[in-house]
Amino acid sequence: MSKKRGLSLEEKREKMLQIFYESQDFYLLKELEKMGPKKGVISQSVKDVVQSLVDDDLVSKDKIGTSVYFWSLPSCAGNQLRNVHQKLDSDLQSSGKRHAQLVEQCEALKKGREESDEREAALADLKAIELKHKELKNELEKYRDNDPAAFEAMKEAIEVAHTSANRWTDNIFTLKQWCSNNFPQAKEQLENMYKEIGITDDFDYLEMAPLPSKAEAE
Repeated sequence: MSKKRGLSLEEKREKMLQIFYESQDFYLLKELEKMGPKKGVISQSVKDVVQSLVDDDLVSKDKIGTSVYFWSLPSCAGNQLRNVHQKLDSDLQSSGKRHAQLVEQCEALKKGREESDEREAALADLKAIELKHKELKNELEKYRDNDPAAFEAMKEAIEVAHTSANRWTDNIFTLKQWCSNNFPQAKEQLENMYKEIGITDDFDYLEMAPLPSKAEAE
């Protein structure tokens, strides 16, 4: 025998609404959970199904004292459906007006853009101009290194790098002096360590040759 198919969410909603419409009474959630299985809705899903109906304004919910009651009357559902119908009808009319506006704008934009020899010639000229612009842009990129602004930026970067390098050199000399003052007995070990990391006897501040002026660079 084939396994019985379970109810879909929409079918469960319809079954729970039947409970309200048939009795036109007020219920606690625990009462609905007992009545749901009689309609084919398992008690564990009653809460979620009823809440979905509340969210859609098909079932009313209110707290009286410490208890929460649920109810729904056929007239309430009718009003809800009428409201939905009015909303959809209003949206349809708005969409129709918007569609008409877009069609009108589309037709207006087509004016002056009809296919013609003049239009084809204008498009060809535009394409040629765009191609020439791309070629000139690529040509200009070749001379970027001679750009005055780029040269000044490079010059400033060199000066910053030179200052930073000498600042670190000064820090290294300060650290060496501190080590010599605090660990005189380890002078030989320190000297060997300096050489291993590249601090040799010719280690000194960097001297920078004068940078050419913009006119000289050009």
